[in-house]
Amino acid sequence: MKKQKRHFSFMTMGLALSPLISLSSCNEEKSNDLPNILWLVSEDNSPMLGCYGDEFATTPNLDAMASDGFLYTHAYANAPVSAPTRNTIITGVYANSAGNQHMRSSYAKSEEIKTYAELLRQAGYYCTNNAKTDYNTSSIDPDKVWAESSNKAHYKNRASDQPFFAVFNTSITHESSIHKSIPNDELRHNPEEVSLPPYHPATPEMKHDWAQYYDKIEDMDTWVGKKLQELEDAGLADNTIVFYYGDHGGVLARSKRYVYETGTRVPFIVRIPKKYKHFFPAKKVGSKVDRIISFVDLAPTLLSITGLPIPSYMQGDAFLGKQKTEDPQYAYMFRGRMDERYDMSRAVRDARYRYIRNYMPYRVYGQHLEFLWRAPSIRSWEEAYLNGDCNEVQSAFWETKPVEELYDTENDPWEINNLAENPEYNEVLQRMRGANRSWVERIKDTGFIPEADWQERTNGMPMYDYMRSGAVDLEPIIDAAETATLGKVENLERLQSYLTNEESAIRFWGATGLLILGEKAAPLTDDILNALTDNSVSVVTVAAEAAYNLGKKDEARKALFSVLENENEFARTRAMNVIDCIEDDASNYIKEIAKMIKDTPELSRNRYDMRAAQWLMEKWNVNPKDYGIQFDW
Repeated sequence: MKKQKRHFSFMTMGLALSPLISLSSCNEEKSNDLPNILWLVSEDNSPMLGCYGDEFATTPNLDAMASDGFLYTHAYANAPVSAPTRNTIITGVYANSAGNQHMRSSYAKSEEIKTYAELLRQAGYYCTNNAKTDYNTSSIDPDKVWAESSNKAHYKNRASDQPFFAVFNTSITHESSIHKSIPNDELRHNPEEVSLPPYHPATPEMKHDWAQYYDKIEDMDTWVGKKLQELEDAGLADNTIVFYYGDHGGVLARSKRYVYETGTRVPFIVRIPKKYKHFFPAKKVGSKVDRIISFVDLAPTLLSITGLPIPSYMQGDAFLGKQKTEDPQYAYMFRGRMDERYDMSRAVRDARYRYIRNYMPYRVYGQHLEFLWRAPSIRSWEEAYLNGDCNEVQSAFWETKPVEELYDTENDPWEINNLAENPEYNEVLQRMRGANRSWVERIKDTGFIPEADWQERTNGMPMYDYMRSGAVDLEPIIDAAETATLGKVENLERLQSYLTNEESAIRFWGATGLLILGEKAAPLTDDILNALTDNSVSVVTVAAEAAYNLGKKDEARKALFSVLENENEFARTRAMNVIDCIEDDASNYIKEIAKMIKDTPELSRNRYDMRAAQWLMEKWNVNPKDYGIQFDW
């Protein structure tokens, strides 16, 4: 029977190895005292569960798990997309602190940072992963980190007296689950009864994708039920702490990839056997826990549960076990490059409010992404906008962003009423703005240095180590970013000084500020033109867009061509983002882009410059074969 109602609100609610416990040093009784730990992880879903108050959801197994366990009402992914999130989880370090925030990338991990799986194995745990890896770095080899990592990995393969830590990950609810539409008459949830968020237009495709996704949530719940039953049948339920969580929010457009509640708030349930009641986060089973937690807390929490020391490099707070901390005031989130599109946002969440700082406010929210646009729902939303069929709230996604956003999530669960300029909320704004600034400084946020410049700067050193090597002074770079993105004409003189700074990242933010000012930057046109020959390709690219918008089109094109000739994949990608956004005549660029593609040794979908190039050709109705190019993906 199809579900007939949906009432859903997101607010319905240097570690030394010597101290580590090793299996050989434990007697059998001690080994048996260590809890088994099972993680059940679903992909790309917000708290669309009955136990979170969603009456349209069909989730009996997770609802029962919440009744037998503890439901966290304020649980957050630190990134609204999988690979940077998974990197944060397995290391206990924010991915934007280590240079692993860009989706998808392979930058090296610092040798100082160990994965939680390595630490647990040194303590005697049998650690298995079934089967998702995708850690956003080339430095984590699953075959070395895990005892088993495959679709056959299972805790049953351990020694009889060995405690286990096991991860089972399902892709049932992954974004790709709505790429191919199921016929309406085969859906279990009725598209006509879906209650849409206010920012989504009621197109048939949008209603259908929401309903289809609820079917996938139901299928995922069935999968969880089977895994819990399997644990019960093995006689292990009384000795195993079970975590269930979604790896980030999603999946309909404006959720995954965006640092809103819908992109970062996740379902999170922990079931703890009575044997380990000293770990209970509340007195009574079935309780809701309002402590703010985020995924950077998972690694230290595992170590706290298992009695292991928490390394000083870990940046989260244990929320269970002997090393449990006081409840934190905030959770922090980040967004970097999403596949072939550059954007940069940071977010802070307290118990009630969400603050967002957009460092590329000149870009629209709805930048075209090849993978995102496979969903019929977002294509229908874009078409409705272009046809003039969207109201103000629904149109905002297709327009440029404010520098700051502030939302009262208790009264505005869908985050559509930005309070950042409301004087009544100035105290909240100032407090959370300060929290964001303190956080990015504390963790040495790598995002303030353009990605295309990393390799030349570090010469192979991991970004985490580089940021702590004394080679860069981050505070004035953040100052420049904060000032530049405000878009205030009274800062012209300061922006001019940024353009001649010895630090290329400060020059980058100076050019960004002038880009944001648009025509108001005209007095500094000559300075912008001088920046077109900067030795940083990132500065050149931003300055080219600023110059183009000031009417210096020939100079801007020449500068962009020079970046396309650069071998740096990410410099090219950013340049093509600019070419797409300035809406210049395609004939000015087709030959240069075709040459860039043909000169690239590896024509692969895994290269984001190639994805960006393919999109431009598609947008311009260019047949790649006319230029001797064959995209094989």
